[in-house]
Amino acid sequence: MTAPAPRHAREALALVTDDFAELPAPPAASGGDGPIGWPGYGRSRAAAGARTGTPESVLCGTGTVGGARTVLVSFEFGFLGGSIGEGTGDRVAAAHAHAREHRLPVTVLLATGGSRMQEGMRALAQLQRLAGESARTRAAGLAQLAVVCDPTTGGGWATLGAGADVVLALPGAQVGFAGSRVRPADADPAAYTAESQYAHGHVDAVVPPAELRAVLGRWLGLLAGPAADAVPPPYALGATDAAASGREAVARARRPERPRADRYLEAVFTERAELSGDRAGGTDPGVRCGFGRLPDGRTAAYAAQCGTATRPAGFRTAARLVRLAGRLGVPVLTLIDTPGAANDAAAERAGAGPAIADLFGAVAEAPVPVTALLIGEGGSGGALALAAPGRTWAAPDAYFSVIAPELAAAILKRPPEEADALADALRLRPADLVDLGVVRGVVGAAPGAPAP
Repeated sequence: MTAPAPRHAREALALVTDDFAELPAPPAASGGDGPIGWPGYGRSRAAAGARTGTPESVLCGTGTVGGARTVLVSFEFGFLGGSIGEGTGDRVAAAHAHAREHRLPVTVLLATGGSRMQEGMRALAQLQRLAGESARTRAAGLAQLAVVCDPTTGGGWATLGAGADVVLALPGAQVGFAGSRVRPADADPAAYTAESQYAHGHVDAVVPPAELRAVLGRWLGLLAGPAADAVPPPYALGATDAAASGREAVARARRPERPRADRYLEAVFTERAELSGDRAGGTDPGVRCGFGRLPDGRTAAYAAQCGTATRPAGFRTAARLVRLAGRLGVPVLTLIDTPGAANDAAAERAGAGPAIADLFGAVAEAPVPVTALLIGEGGSGGALALAAPGRTWAAPDAYFSVIAPELAAAILKRPPEEADALADALRLRPADLVDLGVVRGVVGAAPGAPAP
């Protein structure tokens, strides 16, 4: 089944809810030709209202999406290009106030060309106002989601869109700070699309209209019910016997068939929704971040390395996840599995050091419990950044080391064949890590689980 992309505010609302109830509108802002006396503005505004059936560029109300209540703000592009003016600001501010009063998340369905030219700087100043409302709602611990429709440009994208906790976009939507009429003549139009914004880490998912209600409902449901306590460390899914030596521990962790993050996530959560991107231009497919439902119905967040060298975007995405979970009161599970941080020139230029530092800080400052499980390779600081001080466990087929044995040999100017002996000397086995006080324990298999 396919569904057309919405062209109007009420069509966008109908895609996601069947019970939209509009909130009372605040008193009208300036009348006539507006705050700067733009000739003919009053007539244009009246004509736009008659044509669209809405007195402003937004409809604000409440509705149920996938069983979860939310405040909904839907932009009407047919009303002066969905532009943001004083009246828009009044309505969105009232919607956020209602959300905070009733402890509801805010969902914005965006379709806007930016600030309303006919109101001059009074219109542009609404962006600060919207950012302030968003900040107050964020401080109240409430989630904010954005659905980016076609087009979404200018200040609307730079505040209500890109500033949301979770950003979904409709396929083919024009998305970017610069609208089509104000870009450089030689600008690549493909850069200003939902797909490009997703590829570069600014959008979490591109969702077809027919799937939007289900996807948005899943997100709202997950963000509404955080678990009260720390996530217990998952059971081991691979080997359960102890490694006899350091070299055996390294060999086990590097086995291609060893259970990876996907298998652990499937075992821990009954459903998941994933974030994508670091909001700074990058993505890392080797780091999975998102929110999932535990068997008891409550929600936990996760950041999981998938066995590859973690890139700066991966560390930044994980830090984004930890901070969002902390603000929403959601406990975090991290799965550690990396040979180390990416160390090529591109990673250095992308800020590997600052990205790792930021994740260390996010974990250290987290106001919610963070549980970490070492499920494979634990290569140096790139792995330790996801470890929770005092709440890290290890699977039996894993290792944690200050440096990979091969690199230790290189630094010590020893022949490569001495790497095995150095693996023993580094005391990197799970049992060694317990003795050293680095991890709390080694997890076993689930009761009744068949032998791997």
